[in-house]
Amino acid sequence: MNNFKRWGIAIAGVLLQMALGAVYAWSVFRVPLAKQFKWSISEVTLTFTIAIMALGFAAFFGGLWLKKVGPRVVAITGGILYGGGVFLASFSYHGLWWLYLTYGLIGGIGLGFSYIVPISVLVKWFPDKRGLMTGIAVGGFGAGALITAPVATGLIQSVGVLQTFAYLGVAYMIIAAGAGYFMQNPPEGWKPAGWTAGNKHQGQNTANDFTLQGALKTWQWWALWLLLFLNTSAGISIISQEAPMFQELLKVTAIVAAGMVGIVSIGNALGRVFWAWASDRIGRRIIFAVMFIIQIGLFWILPGLHSTVSLTTIAFIILMCYGGGFGTMPAFVADYFGSANVGSIYGLILTAWGFASAFGPLLIAHMRQVSGSFASGLHVIAVIMAVSVILPLLVRPPARISK
Repeated sequence: MNNFKRWGIAIAGVLLQMALGAVYAWSVFRVPLAKQFKWSISEVTLTFTIAIMALGFAAFFGGLWLKKVGPRVVAITGGILYGGGVFLASFSYHGLWWLYLTYGLIGGIGLGFSYIVPISVLVKWFPDKRGLMTGIAVGGFGAGALITAPVATGLIQSVGVLQTFAYLGVAYMIIAAGAGYFMQNPPEGWKPAGWTAGNKHQGQNTANDFTLQGALKTWQWWALWLLLFLNTSAGISIISQEAPMFQELLKVTAIVAAGMVGIVSIGNALGRVFWAWASDRIGRRIIFAVMFIIQIGLFWILPGLHSTVSLTTIAFIILMCYGGGFGTMPAFVADYFGSANVGSIYGLILTAWGFASAFGPLLIAHMRQVSGSFASGLHVIAVIMAVSVILPLLVRPPARISK
């Protein structure tokens, strides 16, 4: 019965993440908001940065809170805050500050609370498939924009951008809170029939669960934080500049560039599942090293490509690596520190996402402004990836628990 139940919880987790992942469709709101209220694109884009920063820190507090009240309460609260924040953004005629407060801060806090829940729950229900299941869950987050972007675009054209926030906010609230209701941990001591802890590739340490304080005393926690920061910084630099980069390198129209953005965004979702699945078989450390090595070459050759097919393919693979970091890291954390406190331990690691969402886009934008092209920024990121390869080769499981 519990084996059947865990798959139902997994489906609910994917639906929850898809509702949350709608935040990646933010780009469809940028131009309509800028035109209607005479705000600059950079001012509007800051809303997304605020949301992701808030997500990173709220995930940590959500991870702590779910230890006290359980995953269902945290997930439902997060869904209400996220949907409510988007709904309240429909009153942004009050000013730009209102958009930052509602969609950015309130919505971002809701995102963080709910995001951490399926990850924390599924590593407990699926110790035999940690990488695959957390990859599928966060893959839903990556796929959310694929559904939301065309729906939101159609609504904006028919009812306007503010009314679209109202409709979507209600929809997010219903889906996220509804899916969150099914989030619960397995019974104490439960494990799949026939499964025993320990895997030579994963380096699992599940017999000993670290507390958050114990994890922070290890250098491995900081190494995993840095791994996620480096990988995210690279991928999100591309996400932040996709459309103008494609237009500059290929001399294509905005419509063609937008179509390319839609295609490569599939890589974000696919990479979360593929790399996480692969990490169950060959190990998390090897997967991160492989992703860094791949990105060295791709970022270096990217500015020299002038074919739509080749550029789309390269960007697609980069986004697969970007998503792969989020798909693989939750299982990586559970391998090293156990699953009991993965919500708070991984939640704090997610602050790397917030910092990377500022560092990566600012780096490539600054290099673009200084040099007049994207080439220098992309080459700098290639060098960063080359140095980053060393880290996953050095990291090892913590030798002992310090509670």
